Amino acid sequence: MSREERLPIVDASSSSGEDEARPVVRRRSTRDTELAVPKDAGCCAPTSTPHRFLALVFMCLLGFGSYFCYDNPGALQDVFQKELNLNATEFTFIYSIYSWPNIVLCFVGGFLIDRVFGIRLGTIIYMLIVLLGQLIFATGGLLGKFWLMIVGRFVFGIGAESLAVAQNSYAVLWFKGKELNMVFGLQLSVARFGSTVNFWIMQPVYNYVSKSYSGYTGLGVTLFLAASTCVMSLLCTLILGWMDKRAERILKRNNNPGGEIAKLSDIMTFRLDFWMVSVVCVAYYVAIFPFVALGQAFFTSNFHLTPEQANNVNSIVYLISAIASPLFGFIIDRVGRNVSWVFVATIATLVSHLLLTFSQLNPYIGMSIMGLSYSMLAASLWPLVALIVPEYQLGTAYGFCQSVQNLGLAVVTIVAGLIVDSSGGSHFWLQLLFILFLLISLLATCAIWAYDRKYQGNLNMSPAQRATYHTSMYVNIESS
Repeated sequence: MSREERLPIVDASSSSGEDEARPVVRRRSTRDTELAVPKDAGCCAPTSTPHRFLALVFMCLLGFGSYFCYDNPGALQDVFQKELNLNATEFTFIYSIYSWPNIVLCFVGGFLIDRVFGIRLGTIIYMLIVLLGQLIFATGGLLGKFWLMIVGRFVFGIGAESLAVAQNSYAVLWFKGKELNMVFGLQLSVARFGSTVNFWIMQPVYNYVSKSYSGYTGLGVTLFLAASTCVMSLLCTLILGWMDKRAERILKRNNNPGGEIAKLSDIMTFRLDFWMVSVVCVAYYVAIFPFVALGQAFFTSNFHLTPEQANNVNSIVYLISAIASPLFGFIIDRVGRNVSWVFVATIATLVSHLLLTFSQLNPYIGMSIMGLSYSMLAASLWPLVALIVPEYQLGTAYGFCQSVQNLGLAVVTIVAGLIVDSSGGSHFWLQLLFILFLLISLLATCAIWAYDRKYQGNLNMSPAQRATYHTSMYVNIESS
């Protein structure tokens, strides 16, 4: 993959004065970064479409286990609260503690991928931490020790969010300039399919296990069975690492021919549009994940559903995203206009929350809208980072986005539990908080659009316009 494919098409940063508004194009020859592969190498060539999409299969599956296990508590909310004697605030702490370490460590994790471990070793290390965390969490359940379960979720969170950074970096490394929006959509699809399967099977698995193991012991055994998905993801991580090492050897890949070195201080050089993308990452996702975490109680109290029925409704967001994310990615790859898609997705999510809060329409309607809009946003938002930030800083950039997102999730999840407890189990005021965050996300999206338009950026262009813009700017720079 060439340097020109992996760098942002336009870098609008400069030294001072009027030059700050002048885009600077970075362009290198493909020969600088990859050795040409013979045309008769067939599907075994790392650059061939079948080979790249085989790598994509393992790229997606390496995150399946962490997403499956992340929502284990949500699928068994009534079991957790009954067997461990937890109130809503204590239950949400299981989710909140996952996010707290990643306020810093996720950013550091991305930096370590850029500067120390490399993408292959870093991914393996983070996957091992995920598995260890889930095993500790399950052990705490087996012994009925809530504090040990919290330790397990803390460790699990350290690995899972850094693993997501590595997964994003793998996607850009293999697919930048090709099918990147669709790849991000597929990754989300498999990840959310893991969450959906969790909501489908964890309650039945617990019901089966509880016939032999009573109380919190049955909960612990169920969580140990869930850990098997992390073992599967670890195997996929090892296979993908081998494939990437082989590709690097065959292609003589040089990910950083300019010799730039990633530094933690690089974050201070990022442009305003990156910071607004980070705001969207926080404001949008805190209206999704804490809502799903407390969704079972919301649907049982507001729509009078049984816990099993509530889980089915709650899983709709992830089920739809598992199907729709790659489709939206495919469409966005061809029409571009990423910022416009983010805007539409935020509006649609706002509508879904309004329907769930102020109407008694079938909850499947609101959750279906939320699932479609969530898929649309994920497929259009995350590729923007790769258009803004140079390749050698991508791990750091994605790590920072994950870090600020986890800060928001850590705080809002605790606040959500407190609001529900103080409201006597009512979710009305909590829903108003989610609506407020979606309005903030909408304002940040408008700021991205305005900044990109002011500096004649490429974030909301079609693919054809980006290609033409790239060429014209290169010609202008060469002639100046």
